[in-house]
Amino acid sequence: MSQKERREYTAEFKAEAVARMKHCKSVVGLARELGICWSLLYRWRDRSQQEPTDKGDGKQEQALAAERELAELRAALATKILEVDFFRGALQKIEARRQRPGGVAFTTKSGK
Repeated sequence: MSQKERREYTAEFKAEAVARMKHCKSVVGLARELGICWSLLYRWRDRSQQEPTDKGDGKQEQALAAERELAELRAALATKILEVDFFRGALQKIEARRQRPGGVAFTTKSGK
C-alpha cells in the first residue's frame, strides 16, 4: 500500500470526540487515544459549531420564534405608547381651552 487508506468516521464518533475534547486536558493525548490526528479534532469542532443541530428537539426554533414575537410585541407597545402620549396631549389642550373664560371648547369653527 503506497497510499494510506482514508478512514470514514461516523457522526456519533465525531460528536463524542468533540464532546471529550471540551473536557480533556490534552487534545494531542486524546487524539492519540482515538488514533486520529489532533488537527482533525479541531476541524470537527469547528464544523459542529457552524452547523445548526437538530438535537434540541426544536428548542432553538422555539427560542427564535419567541424572540421574534417579543420584538413584535415591543414594537406594538411602543406604537401604543406614542398614541397614548399624542391623545393625552390633545386632551390636555382641549381641557385648557375649556377652562379659559370665553374660550371655545372646539378648536375652530368650520365657517358655516
